[in-house]
Amino acid sequence: MITEDTPQPAGATGPSRHAQRLFARTRAFDARHPWLWDATLTAVWTVAALVDAAGGWRTTARDPSVPVWLVVTLSLALSVPLYWRRRHPTAVLAVMACAALVSDASGAFLQASYLQTLPLFHIALSRPPRALLWSVALILPPLVTGAVRFPSEPWDQRVVPTLWTYALVALLGIAVRSRKDYTAGLVDRARRLEIERDQEVRLAAAAERTRIAREMHDIIGHNLSVITGLADGGRYAAAKNPERAAQALEGIGTTSREALAELRRLLGVLRDDEQEAVRAPQPTLADLDTLITGVRKAGLPVLLDLPDAPPARPLSPGAQLTVYRVVQEALTNTLKHAGTGAKATVTLTYTPEEVRADVTDTGTATAPVPGQGQGLTGMRERAALYDGTLVSGPLPEGGWAVRLRLPQKDSPS
Repeated sequence: MITEDTPQPAGATGPSRHAQRLFARTRAFDARHPWLWDATLTAVWTVAALVDAAGGWRTTARDPSVPVWLVVTLSLALSVPLYWRRRHPTAVLAVMACAALVSDASGAFLQASYLQTLPLFHIALSRPPRALLWSVALILPPLVTGAVRFPSEPWDQRVVPTLWTYALVALLGIAVRSRKDYTAGLVDRARRLEIERDQEVRLAAAAERTRIAREMHDIIGHNLSVITGLADGGRYAAAKNPERAAQALEGIGTTSREALAELRRLLGVLRDDEQEAVRAPQPTLADLDTLITGVRKAGLPVLLDLPDAPPARPLSPGAQLTVYRVVQEALTNTLKHAGTGAKATVTLTYTPEEVRADVTDTGTATAPVPGQGQGLTGMRERAALYDGTLVSGPLPEGGWAVRLRLPQKDSPS
């Protein structure tokens, strides 16, 4: 709805701006009080028609002897129905056309007959195009009747100009209707785009929550497993080797601080009031040594087998993070489920087609209990993000294996 507070075009200045504001206020008033607007407009035209009926009609009449009561009646019939012109324009035009027919047939030729342009405008504005054909059938008989009964003027002077007037009014109604439909289409499109934008925002938020949950699972799960291993080792070493116990406590402190730092970095990005949250680089393949060192301190012997030469095409940061998190999660599961005396091996292999990461252990080959974590699901989701595959399962000779395959191609956009 247009109101007086509706922003005006930037180029509107001076009288144009005032005219637009006045037009906007008029439309807003009409939208709020349609009955009052219709009654006011009808009263204005009724008064004008009655003023003409008081004597002015004779200046255009072909037969000035028409009874005054008939002129007054026809004037009212040509003006009062305008109150319903927007709700029932075709019916209003039919009543006015009958009055116009009597007016032209009697020779009064009332100027109020031109008020038929108002319901005709609303027919073109709000009714199907075929309704205009019925309008022609209603408007034409009075004109033809008057021209036949009083042939003092040629047809091209009496009928044709009037028909052109009605045609221009109908075209104006069609133009206004087209503009309204176009504006309504733009509004509907903007509304649908807004809905789609909100849906995209919700989907992006859901994806971000999933990513945050996956990262927190990997960070907390791994570091707590390392801390648990260090605490168990320190407890056993406390009685016999205090120096080893102190080393275990130091490792617990270091691992805890690293975990807190990662969580602060991760959660800091989510704060609305922190415009420049610290975004530390995500772990890459270069950080595998640090990861393996922490796992070894927790009591799990790990053999890291890296290729001598880097891959022909460097992995994207996201792919490197995927490899890192899969290795991290696999070693965390080994710490949790492999039992005492287990060993682990991490092997990276580069080929022209893919990157392989294999994590095997010599534990009891006990799979994680279903429903107690999202580790395997998270690893598979990470692999699928880069069109990779992840397979896990027990080894024939005992132990457990996690095998990641990522194709050598550009990272997803």
